[in-house]
Amino acid sequence: MKGAAADILKESQRILDVLAKDELSPEDKEWIHKSTLSGYENHINPGILEYRKAVSTDYTSIEWSDNANGFTDINGKKYIDFLGGFGIYNVGHRHPKVMQAVQNQMKRQALHSQELLEPFRALLAKLVAEITPGDLQYSFFGNSGTEAVEGAMKLAMLHTGRKSFIATVGAFHGKTLGALSATARAKFRQPFLPILPDCYHVPYGDADFIESALKSADTVGNDIAAVILEPIQGEGGINVPPDDYLPRVRDLCDRYGSLLICDEVQTGMGRTGKMFAVDHWNVVPDIMCLGKALGGGVMPIGAFVSNKTIWEHLFPEPWLHSTTFGGNPLACVAAIAGIHVLLEEKLPERGERMGNAMMLKLRTLRRRFPKLCVDVRGKGFMMGIEFPSDEIGYEVAKGLFDSGLLVAGTLFHAKTLRIEPPLTLTDAEMDRALTLMEKVFKDVNSKHFESPRLPARKVS
Repeated sequence: MKGAAADILKESQRILDVLAKDELSPEDKEWIHKSTLSGYENHINPGILEYRKAVSTDYTSIEWSDNANGFTDINGKKYIDFLGGFGIYNVGHRHPKVMQAVQNQMKRQALHSQELLEPFRALLAKLVAEITPGDLQYSFFGNSGTEAVEGAMKLAMLHTGRKSFIATVGAFHGKTLGALSATARAKFRQPFLPILPDCYHVPYGDADFIESALKSADTVGNDIAAVILEPIQGEGGINVPPDDYLPRVRDLCDRYGSLLICDEVQTGMGRTGKMFAVDHWNVVPDIMCLGKALGGGVMPIGAFVSNKTIWEHLFPEPWLHSTTFGGNPLACVAAIAGIHVLLEEKLPERGERMGNAMMLKLRTLRRRFPKLCVDVRGKGFMMGIEFPSDEIGYEVAKGLFDSGLLVAGTLFHAKTLRIEPPLTLTDAEMDRALTLMEKVFKDVNSKHFESPRLPARKVS
């Protein structure tokens, strides 16, 4: 132990004392601020501070509390959340029903022994079977979306006896080694190559490329275990495929004996105006991956879900894939409450209605600022606004942040800013956000795309 026990006890007690306070003193705020910056610089990663400098004039902003459709920094500045934790907060921040479920379970038990049966895992699995499309029936619960992808890829290999995968350019499926093999960005992949060697990437949105890859693999005997796709690409830039894309890929997978894995980690749980994005095209995948919003915006949880025929390979060896904290009671009751809220408040339908209204207004802004705004696209409350360059995207994001509206680029680039607010967003908050966007668009457009006026010539 590098530090003296007495010093560690003193420091940890101060943290616990601050945590218990409803109101912070100026001294508390100064200590938290200083300690946070020091912690990132010396014990987390100073590169994160450099990133914050690129997207905020106050890169030292500290998020402190949240509620409903926004959050507050440690100095009391309020923000409307149009990022939504990259798709976490579909039912809003700290929804009372989700919070109550977790608090009720905390009174009883937080984690479980790992040995006896856990009731809420079973109850959640039944609900997931009921809300997912087609014959999807069995669930494995982990802690994140990337874990769900890892499990889905292992299950596909187990069922088919094949080891190869087809993914798409622009795909993001996570950063653990298996999921990273399907993720498409070279910057994330190259330091760790070789990962899964037989994972082939084809352009997104054109089923002809999928067909060509499946046919080639079949010809040379390197058969494909699964095609893994996001129904709408998130980190790739909020890319919506043509309407015939997923149905055709479904048919191609059936023809060549490959499974279809749909990664709904970001698109699922009502985000796109349907409970799941595949519902827009009436496609039933063989395996579906869930995460982010599954935990009701309160607890981390991920899942992969499949049908009985595929899951039967795990029946004789249920520990062939396992996790310590996956399916814990706190996460499961949060997910149960989150599903209840989505259905009770009709949030997928609300996201579709408000998303369509907002899309129309954003496209009006695009027509007003055609040089600044390249494109507006998406479904429901999963939208992307594209700009000419990363630099312009960062500048717009920075202006919005300073105005109290949180947006962000994607992990691939900042030229596309994603719009993923909670599905509980109010009309007043949407109007306020659009007003802020209009102002920032006007400022950035004036700076970069409007010619300065020459002074009037003096007439003699």
